[in-house]
Amino acid sequence: MLINETSWDKKVLGINTFEIIASSEEMLFLSINQIKNDAKKGHYSVKVHPLWNTKILSDYDFYYCDTLIQPYCSPTSFIPHHHTSLRLSQQNSLEELVNICNGAFTHGRFHRDFNIDKQQADLRYNSWLSELFNEKKVWGLMYDQELAGFWCFSCQSILLHALKASYRGKGMAKYFWSIACQEMFQIGHQEIISSISASNIAVLNLYRSLGFKFKNAQDVYHLLIN
Repeated sequence: MLINETSWDKKVLGINTFEIIASSEEMLFLSINQIKNDAKKGHYSVKVHPLWNTKILSDYDFYYCDTLIQPYCSPTSFIPHHHTSLRLSQQNSLEELVNICNGAFTHGRFHRDFNIDKQQADLRYNSWLSELFNEKKVWGLMYDQELAGFWCFSCQSILLHALKASYRGKGMAKYFWSIACQEMFQIGHQEIISSISASNIAVLNLYRSLGFKFKNAQDVYHLLIN
């Protein structure tokens, strides 16, 4: 049973924040009871298997926020889409990357949480991007000499990605995603994975068009104790 403090969320939200790690329904039950006995103020999140009995979550005022699924792909399954004007860069400034990030993740579970201010939810992603930038885990997605978006990663995991508003809805994402995925495969990863909201149909279809399959669905619940 694990109830971990999440310092990165606490920094942004300005309250105590916790993540519950439960590997079974029994562990979930024990964790929820511990939270209620401790009654420690703060924001809690937990990810559970969709087929688990979640009555205890409802009984203790947890509320549903999202369903996450994990896209995954190997080099042999990958379907690339080519465009000669695109390239990756690590020469972009943090400021111009954050300008693209701000407001780009409205499908995220913190944006869908009615107890979280939307500006705070934006700030959470901006802060995450800043940390990854400082760790040199961000590629700029370039169209000729113009920054069109960004791609954040760690080892085999695709963590964050977004396009500038002027590039969205024009069928360009599959080309940008292709060069970034191909670069990750060239680094040596035999499988690359991500995590997306099942409600984000556009991104789900984008991953599918590149040969990704999906696994490990998880329902996400939140709780706020004032």
